[in-house]
Amino acid sequence: MNIHAKIPRTSEEFLRWNEGREGKREFVHGKVVEMMIHVTRDHYYLASRLWLQLSSQLGLREYIVGSSDFGVRTADGVRYPDILVEKSGGAGKELATERPLLIAEILSPSTMADDFGPKAQDYLSISSLRHYLILSQDESRIWVWSRDADHKWVGPEIFSGLESSILLNGFGISVSLNEVYSGIVRS
Repeated sequence: MNIHAKIPRTSEEFLRWNEGREGKREFVHGKVVEMMIHVTRDHYYLASRLWLQLSSQLGLREYIVGSSDFGVRTADGVRYPDILVEKSGGAGKELATERPLLIAEILSPSTMADDFGPKAQDYLSISSLRHYLILSQDESRIWVWSRDADHKWVGPEIFSGLESSILLNGFGISVSLNEVYSGIVRS
């Protein structure tokens, strides 16, 4: 017998439908969008190093630093960023957060237009978000959007070169490009 699952029409239906499925997909404007499941070594290293740097500075009691396995609810659906930070707590069986504080995406040739376009719009519309970062794989360069004291978005500010550091005022920490990129890219 061949049983077809009903195509999801809402974010909640998508999260339940997507749970336990192989592959990677997002839910955008009522449509299931297949995503890249294999990444380059540089992508993997950048995500791991950023995760480590954020985790070591933020600690694990007040914040959770997660990976692309946990969803973020947006006004237009559900996204799975490469890195996200949220406050500790919440229901342990949730499949997505509505209150991310930081989101980071690592550029790939196939995702560049989306990361700077529709994804950026989705993420920047989330009221809890303090910072949105986009990391290049090809050079030591990070684009950063941050909320100012009036809760308005500033950016993107571009940080490049291994000597650069990014002050994340929303957390009172900084990200060293040298620690994120050392040994990955030369510029």
